[in-house]
Amino acid sequence: MAAASGLLSDLREIKKQLLSVSWLCRERGLMHSVKWASELAFSLESLPINELPSSSELTEEDAQDLDAYTLAKSYFDLKEYDRAAYFLRGCKSQKAYFLYMYSRYLSGEKKKDDETVDSLGPLEKGQVKNEALRELRVELSKKHKSRELDGFGLYLYGVVLRKLDLAKEALDVFVEATHVLPLHWGTWLELCNLITDKEMLKFLSLPDSWIKEFFLAHIYTELQLIEEALQKYQSLIDAGFSKSTYIISQIAVAYHNIRDIDKALSIFNELRKQDPYRIENMDTFSNLLYVRGLKPELSYLAHNLCDIDKYRVETCCVIGNYYSLRSQHEKAALYFQRALKLNPRYLGAWTLMGHEYMEMKNTSAAIQAYRHAIEVNKRDYRAWYGLGQTYEILKMPFYCLYYYRRAHQLRPNDSRMLVALGECYEKLNQLVEAKKCYWRAYAVGDVEKMALVKLAKLHEQLNESEQAAQCYIKYIQDIYSCGEIVEHQEVSTAFRYLAQYYFKCKLWDEASACAQKCFNFNDTREEGKALLRQIIQLRNQNESPSADLPPTAPFFLPQSLSASNTPTRRVSPLNLSSVTP
Repeated sequence: MAAASGLLSDLREIKKQLLSVSWLCRERGLMHSVKWASELAFSLESLPINELPSSSELTEEDAQDLDAYTLAKSYFDLKEYDRAAYFLRGCKSQKAYFLYMYSRYLSGEKKKDDETVDSLGPLEKGQVKNEALRELRVELSKKHKSRELDGFGLYLYGVVLRKLDLAKEALDVFVEATHVLPLHWGTWLELCNLITDKEMLKFLSLPDSWIKEFFLAHIYTELQLIEEALQKYQSLIDAGFSKSTYIISQIAVAYHNIRDIDKALSIFNELRKQDPYRIENMDTFSNLLYVRGLKPELSYLAHNLCDIDKYRVETCCVIGNYYSLRSQHEKAALYFQRALKLNPRYLGAWTLMGHEYMEMKNTSAAIQAYRHAIEVNKRDYRAWYGLGQTYEILKMPFYCLYYYRRAHQLRPNDSRMLVALGECYEKLNQLVEAKKCYWRAYAVGDVEKMALVKLAKLHEQLNESEQAAQCYIKYIQDIYSCGEIVEHQEVSTAFRYLAQYYFKCKLWDEASACAQKCFNFNDTREEGKALLRQIIQLRNQNESPSADLPPTAPFFLPQSLSASNTPTRRVSPLNLSSVTP
């Protein structure tokens, strides 16, 4: 951390570097990197005129290619990629050569996307490929071997290799590019797409630069290492980037990933005040509003983004979420399809469209959408989880198990994945594994408060009455402690079981208290009354507790039933060394 703060100490020098690299990226048409560098530079103090960096100096080769480069760049900016490449043939300078190769690459990508959308539709599994990739690889490979590629050329070579599914070679080239040109943010982002876990990250030899701190924060967020990511972003804010809207948005996304919805909503609202015309990440903001069921706020956001730019993928996703919240799933799917026509590689739209098809009971289309999402990003746990749910509907538990395992590997501390895994194991009659999953789900913080109930029912099936009782006790304590309105059926189930359990143990006071609680629920009211009559009858007969009671019969009364808070013995944790067998 000390080394990192040292790298970030000279903010004036960082500002100069950001302005310089944004100019270099602009000359090469790398506009996303320009925007990132410019936003970051804007968050820092202005430089005096005598400290402003000058534009890059022209080499002799640049001067010779200047006319062709200037003409081609104008065509490139108008998305006439083939035309730009034609006029750059034979250029010798690094800048013109990069633009020549990049124009050919983008031309192939544009043709591929057009063909995919026009002829196949967004859900068809086509074999459309960028035909220019192999030629580009051959040419760039020759340049690479003769060490003629600069940092931007290495970046493009890495992109081509990644598109050809040559991940290992691409990774090595991107690492090399970060050493040659560490300030190009696009290279770091491409590197993020290839890193699958923290162990892989440790073995990479990356340059010691201030931009590495931004990269680490970003990859930690992608790998769901949210605590580490938030620490990194906080250290960047402390170092002087407190006004950066990029960092604020990333922190909001991080809180969204750990389902701290209130915190994420608060940060997004603050971000909207600072940057009211921002569209990036607004689809994530709409997901939060959707989860909270905030229909008016989501409607306002959708109308607002529509006024700014109705043909952005994020806008289409926000409108899709709005219609989904209103249960107009066909309209929602239509807008997610529109988003995918604008950008077939947009991850969020594929996943959300899968959810909509699930709502419409169109499982085959849902499976295709989720599979596309995984092709775009294998780290998208929502797509793996969605596939698991789809195969669960199709009653294919082995498929289900595979997809839920993958989701659990990506989100090891998410109780929803563990509960889903436990249900799968139950269906496959692997009850030991199911118990492990339910216990682990409770241990990591059960979001839906269902793990203990499912574990208790499993103990019931196995005639392990004491363990079942203790699970129900803990469940009721959790419900009461968080102050939730006791409405769900499982609370009545818990009280009914405990009343019967205490009755069998001849603990009349505890049985009476639980039987009386059963009166509050329609489905257990009559059983509770019948049990209470039996208890009164037995008490009148002066029945005393028998000597053959279980040695550790649990004792429980909620605070609302008794003033005495007798502690209950916590159930011993199960062996969780292999939660996902």
